[in-house]
Amino acid sequence: MVISLAGKVLLIIAPENFRDEELFHTKEELERAGVTTTVASAKKAEARGMLGARVSPEITLDQVRVDDYDGVVFVGGSGAAVYFKDRRALAIASEAFKKGKKVGAICIAPVILANAGVLKGKRATVFPGDYVEMIESGGAIYQDKPVVVDGNVITANGPTAAREFGRAIAKALRG
Repeated sequence: MVISLAGKVLLIIAPENFRDEELFHTKEELERAGVTTTVASAKKAEARGMLGARVSPEITLDQVRVDDYDGVVFVGGSGAAVYFKDRRALAIASEAFKKGKKVGAICIAPVILANAGVLKGKRATVFPGDYVEMIESGGAIYQDKPVVVDGNVITANGPTAAREFGRAIAKALRG
């Protein structure tokens, strides 16, 4: 078993249409900083990215033990909407937040955090459009920035922010 001094982060992707760069660039930045990553999805079957990437999730949401991770990150892309009302995804986000873990989301995925009650009173960003209203209705204070860090919550607005997002999570893990 590999023990990472920089922490362990769970990256949750949709089974279909996750955003490739939001997974890979975030993952690369975390691993460059010494963070161990695990990819999870709703099912173990090969997941497909919007740009054609194929990823085999290591675990399913049903197998997630929040206590095993220092951070939980929801990857965006149009497929992330499948988790907006998914009880398992919402429970993972809520539990991680309540336990003081780092909780992140990029692109449209901050809506998952809003629906889980994580963004109440928190500054956050999200992919522009209707999603802004969706996170605000969950109590978020929207900020039109690529990456926003508010305590243990890290959000980013889309694929062009993925590397900065990954670096922000790694920095937050270092304390």
